[in-house]
Parts: sequence; structure tokens; C-alpha cells
Amino acid sequence: MACGVGSAVTADDLVSSIDRRRLLRGGGALASAALAGGLLPGWAHSATPGATRPARLSGDDIRLTIGHSHLTLNGRQGHAVAINGTVPGPLIRLKEGQNVRLHVTNDLPEETSIHWHGLLVPFQMDGVPGVSFPGIGPGETFVYEFPIIQSGTYWYHSHSGLQEQEGHYAPIVIDPKGADPVAYDREHVVVLSDYSFLHPHAIFRKLKQQGGIFNYRKQTVGGLLAGRDQTLRERIEWARMLMDPTDLSDITGAAYTFLINGHGPRENWTGLFTPGERVRLRFINAATQSIFNVRIPGLKLTVVAADGQHVRPVTVDEFQIGNAETYDVVVQPADDRAYTLVAESIDRSGMGRATLAPRAGMTAEVPPLRKRPVLTMRDMGMDHAAMGHAGAAPMPGMDHAAMGHGAAPSPTHPPGMAPPRVRGSDAMGDMGGMEMSMLDPMNAPQVPLGPGVQMIAPMAVDRTGEPGLGLESVGHRVLVYKDLIALEPNPDTRAPSRAMEIRLTGNMERFWWGFDGRKYSEKPPPYTLRAGERVRITLVNDTMMTHPIHMHGHFFELIHGPVGHMPRKHTVNVMPGGKVTFDVTGEAGDWAFHCHMLYHMHAGMFQVFAVRAYGGAA
Repeated sequence: MACGVGSAVTADDLVSSIDRRRLLRGGGALASAALAGGLLPGWAHSATPGATRPARLSGDDIRLTIGHSHLTLNGRQGHAVAINGTVPGPLIRLKEGQNVRLHVTNDLPEETSIHWHGLLVPFQMDGVPGVSFPGIGPGETFVYEFPIIQSGTYWYHSHSGLQEQEGHYAPIVIDPKGADPVAYDREHVVVLSDYSFLHPHAIFRKLKQQGGIFNYRKQTVGGLLAGRDQTLRERIEWARMLMDPTDLSDITGAAYTFLINGHGPRENWTGLFTPGERVRLRFINAATQSIFNVRIPGLKLTVVAADGQHVRPVTVDEFQIGNAETYDVVVQPADDRAYTLVAESIDRSGMGRATLAPRAGMTAEVPPLRKRPVLTMRDMGMDHAAMGHAGAAPMPGMDHAAMGHGAAPSPTHPPGMAPPRVRGSDAMGDMGGMEMSMLDPMNAPQVPLGPGVQMIAPMAVDRTGEPGLGLESVGHRVLVYKDLIALEPNPDTRAPSRAMEIRLTGNMERFWWGFDGRKYSEKPPPYTLRAGERVRITLVNDTMMTHPIHMHGHFFELIHGPVGHMPRKHTVNVMPGGKVTFDVTGEAGDWAFHCHMLYHMHAGMFQVFAVRAYGGAA
């Protein structure tokens, strides 16, 4: 993809040229943001003279209160659900080996909860109402208590309704009980998030009413005449399949302001450094629906941890961070100047912007937003290279003629190959609206097309060696999952005793999401494991969106790298038309398993892993 060529702009230019249009639409996408003075915790305050260390909560006994509040963005007041009166909430700093009690009081007129994201806790302390505990009712206090058996960068957030979108999230840092393998002189916690003045339930209602309602950057006739994006034939084919190749994010900069530590682009959160220092940046994507591409022009980023787990250092120029993922990065700015930290949304409709600087008040040039990506047939699960496209050899044993059933060649479908199975106006016949499959039986999916399954990728491939959408040709090195190798040995190196496949399914037009074709509201049976059982799980993405999938109570090992040092994660991005395979060892309890895009989870992409001891008790 082209990077977008043009002269760099200042921060004010960025806000002025882009935000006015968004503000006129009522969204305030990249509107400058300033949280009201009392609504920012000390750790998230921008640098001021004399400020060297952020405030934090620590110790064995911690008290948190959840309540309504307000925040101010660009002089406009919005509603918030705050923790201890701040958005983001307080940084909790703990020590591996301690035991902690967290008293959580609910001052809301509705149920609330806290999930300790990435922390290995007894399942009764996991904080998911209806799964691991009843929730915290209005006026009630619930005491979470558990041992801290790990270290690293994590976070905590509500698992009730859509409260996370309203500000109910905050970081956790756990220091190791022994020597830290990461050498650094200074650190900053960097929480990425998104905020809208629209109430979350109003957003959800709009998503249900009209697919792509927040996508203001669709293809145009002018773009067609200029030869941008797709050809006319390609556009017609995508339209027949009811697919929009520009819809990468359900909610875009048309409705969102992208925040860094609670600050918008013009507010410009600033973290200090002394030239020559090694600065550890603990990135947390606490956004509700936004995947970010992160870079600091002029600085190399050395990734040293993923999801709180140490990895062998790998140096890159940019990385993509899915919702709920965390990455620890070390930078070493040598010059006495400011650097811009860019967190660009995956669809490039806006960005979070901050600054690293030797002194408060300094700024650096802000790069312009890059050209927005466009989805391709590969994102539908059509692996052209593997299927003989562009001169590649056909896959052995594949009867291309039979698979195509005489289908006419097209610019998007390789000769002899059938298109992906989709529900569309041209696919409806005398089968009650069900599409007639053109695929070879050996590739038949395990879930049928239906109202909640808009398409099925005919040949999903492992895309963990690829950068995220739109980062294929940015001209510098981008982190991919296959770069990650665990620093410490894996705790369980047994071969899995069985395998299972889970399909990620949905219908973007109806905004239905689920696993294996079923929404959680349909009460599908839970996935089951035995405690201590080693299982290989493959996630197959049959949708056109990247899904960050989170498994509570577990770390799993992605299947690559040296045996015994496979990277351990609790959340993984599954690219469109892609698949991800990991090994996991079951921990007794009932554990939530879901897409961490909050609105996808709310619309049904949620399940439970019931893990039982061989005797049957959790």
C-alpha cells in the first residue's frame, strides 16, 4: 500500500485541517482533547517542570470506587464512568509474590465489575458477571483477593455492559520479584483509548441500523476516474457480495477522539527523557473498538515484552497493537529534541498523538495521516499465491476445474477458482435465501451460511508472519507475530493431546457477531477442556475484520519459534481470511472467551471455556 506522500504538518495543522470537517459532522474525530483538571490521575498527567514520577496505588490493600463523572474534550463536556474519579483510572503497581486485596465499591445505579486483564487469578476473582461471579450491584462492595504470580504490563476494566467505552479502564504494572531482564533508566505507561460523545448504546443502535454508518471514507466516482483503489469491475463484484473494501473499523474518526493517557492530539501528552537514556514505554490498548499502528518517527522501537511476557528483543520501526494487547518497548533517544509518538487508527481516519521530549512544552513535527487501506480478496480468505494466482504453481492435488465449476475468470477471482461463499443478492435462490456453495466438498466449512454468517473464507491461511492491514508496504520494518520468541522457557512443553477449530463469524450489515455461527445470546454450549489438558486450538476468521481474541485465565503459546520458547499471549489479532493456531493448557474454572472489540462482544462474539478437573468439579 502507498504510504501517502506529502509534506509534514504541525500538530495545529493536523487538528485544523482534519478536525473541523469531523466537528461539522458532529463526531469530533481528531478534536483536540483536554480532560478536566480533576479527572486525570497523577500518572497520566502530561509532563510539567519538576514532575519525575507518576502517582500510583500500591500495597496489599487497595480501594477503588466506580461512579459517574464528566470529562471535557475541546471545551465540550461528556459523560464518563470513572474509577476513583479519574479517566483512565489509577495505575495499580504491584509486586510479584505479594497477595493483594482490592475493595471495589459501586456508586453507579447499575451493576458493575472489574476484570483483571491478563492476570492469572482464581476464576471466582476473574470479574465476569454471570460467568465467574454475580457482579457488583449498586451500593455494594466486592473484595477481590488473589496472589500475584507474574510480572509485566497489564490493565483492568469493566466487564459490565458498555462501561469500558465510557472510561472504566486503567493500567496495572507488576514488578518482578527478581532482577528485571529489561534494562532501562526511565519508564512511561502509555494507555491508548477511544472516546465518543455519542452514548455507547446510541452507537450500538446505529451499528445495528446501518452497516458502515461511521465509514465516511468510502470509494467515490472521483477515485474511480483517478484510478485509485479498485477497478470498476472489482467494485461491481464487491457490491454484488454486499462487501465494502474500505470498512476496516466499525467506528471511525468520524465518531471517535483517539486518546493517549486521556489526552487528545492537541492536548499532547508529554513524557520526559534525558538524551541517552533507555526509556521503557509500556503500551496498553484500552480502546473499545480501535486497533492502532504505533510508531515514533526518528526512533527505533525495541520490543521486549508482549502481553506482559518477556520476549527476545526485536527492533522495529512500527507495530500494530490490537484491542487489549500490551507491548513493552525500549527507545533510546540520543538527541536533545522532541519526538512525536503516533498511534494511528487501523483505518487511518485519525490518530492519537503524544510527545517524548527532554523538556516540557517541546513539540515535534506530526506526520500526516497515511492513505487509507483497502481490503483485497486475500482478506476474504482467497490466497492467490497458494491457488495459482500470478503464475504460481497450483497446489498439489487440487482439481481447480472442479472447484471452479466453470466460473468465469475475473480480476479478483483466479481462473478456475470459485469466489468465497457469501450471502448476497445474486446468491439467493430457491433455498430460502441460503447461498448455493460452489466450493469443493473437501473445503466445505463446518458452519452454514445464514443471517449471522455473511461469508466463509474458502482457504484461510496463517497470516501471523504478515504485518497488519495497510502496513504491507510502508517502507520500514513492522513487527509481526512471528518475530516474537519467548525469553523464558515455556512452562508446559508437552505436545497437545487433541485439536479443535473455532470459526470467527459475523454479518457486518446486520452487525451480528459470534463463534461458529452462533451468538452468545443463543446459549450455545460452552467449549470444554479438562484441567491440565494440553489442546491445540485454531481460530479461523470468516469475516472481513481483524478480531483481537482474548482468553481469560490463560496464556497460550503461538505455534512458531523454537520449541520451548514459543511466544505466550492472552490476546491475539486474527486477520481477515486468516487463522491463528496456539497451544493452551486448561486451568480449572469457567473462563470468558471473546473478541475484545467491545461492540462485537456485545453483539454476540462471546463464549465460555468450561475447564473441569477429571473428577468433574472446577
